[in-house]
Amino acid sequence: MSLRHAVLGLLADRRASGYDLMKLFETSLAHVWSATQSQVYGELGKLADADLVEVSAEGPRGRKEYGITAAGRAELHRWLTEVEPVRTRRSDSLLRVFFLGELTPLEARTYLLNEAERSARQLAGLRQAEAAIDWDEDALSAHGRLALEYGKRLSEMHEEWARWAVEQLKP
Repeated sequence: MSLRHAVLGLLADRRASGYDLMKLFETSLAHVWSATQSQVYGELGKLADADLVEVSAEGPRGRKEYGITAAGRAELHRWLTEVEPVRTRRSDSLLRVFFLGELTPLEARTYLLNEAERSARQLAGLRQAEAAIDWDEDALSAHGRLALEYGKRLSEMHEEWARWAVEQLKP
């Protein structure tokens, strides 16, 4: 997924300023795709140059509100329907599991238990975010709940796996 398509997807739902987009990233996409303020503002400039978004309103202190153009919607649609998602995943934490034999049994167990605890904290954070979000009935909220549920289940599975893996290690 690219930042370009994340911004287009958010603007397809509603017009927003760069500040508004950052808030949307923090409350809806942060667990899926993170972005910094400079990345979002830079991408808005690139999207505007490519005529995929346009400034729909200007406010005080140079605040600009952006809306997606017909070309932007077409690009988002093309990406959603024609571009195969990147499924190759590198996992630094799982790569380390392959080399746990280089550690003492205590270090290996400690590593796996830390992974379990990290996943438990991540799950707790996702549950907290879920409770704090003011869900609407719009498509972005409905599909955001699907992505959030994926994150919750993945975190829960990872924690369960790490605790199981500790039991599989030889003493």
